[in-house]
Amino acid sequence: MKHILIVDDDVYINQMLEEVLASAGYKVTHAYSGTEALLLIPSIKPDLILLDLMLPGLSGEEIIEEISHIPVIVISAKIDTKNKISLLLNGAVDYVTKPFDVDELLARIVAQLRHSQTNSINSVLEHGDIRLDLNIRTVSIKNIEVKLTKTEYAILKILMENPKQVITKNILLERISEETPDCMESSLRVHISNLRKKLRDISDKEYIEAVWGIGFKMAEE
Repeated sequence: MKHILIVDDDVYINQMLEEVLASAGYKVTHAYSGTEALLLIPSIKPDLILLDLMLPGLSGEEIIEEISHIPVIVISAKIDTKNKISLLLNGAVDYVTKPFDVDELLARIVAQLRHSQTNSINSVLEHGDIRLDLNIRTVSIKNIEVKLTKTEYAILKILMENPKQVITKNILLERISEETPDCMESSLRVHISNLRKKLRDISDKEYIEAVWGIGFKMAEE
């Protein structure tokens, strides 16, 4: 049974949505403020979130910034196009304007859950005994978690996505620039050195090869 979290301070909308979703076979949990939602999410691990924007405490916009691995459908009375575009670019998967058609909302929920399930099948990268989970952004070796910085994670993700390819320094910098704009050519080698050491410390193996004068690649298994 898929679990949906409704985040809305309107009691009537909460009750109405719960009846509709429950009758469609979903498990439902409510949060009436942004702060309550953030406290609930780690413990209940919802499959999808229906999120209002105008909330007491943290706003819907602030909530979206804190969620990276759960699909969020915004349900709001705000109809400004720029606002919709901004939210969709910053993490929301869909935007439904109040008042909304219940059947349309259910169809959008089904579509997003199906899309999320398809993505989750391919959400883990593996190379040898390294496992990188794209959904929860964790890296482990032989089930031992490796604590990486944001930059180290971004570098490893690119290398693992292209395990047989030598990635040049310029391509690495270009591809990680959106996630880690503070990483410069002068500091890239330091980040890679730290990453290689953290991986090597777990199992005493070298996982990343430096290809002299060109770039870096995953070591042969």
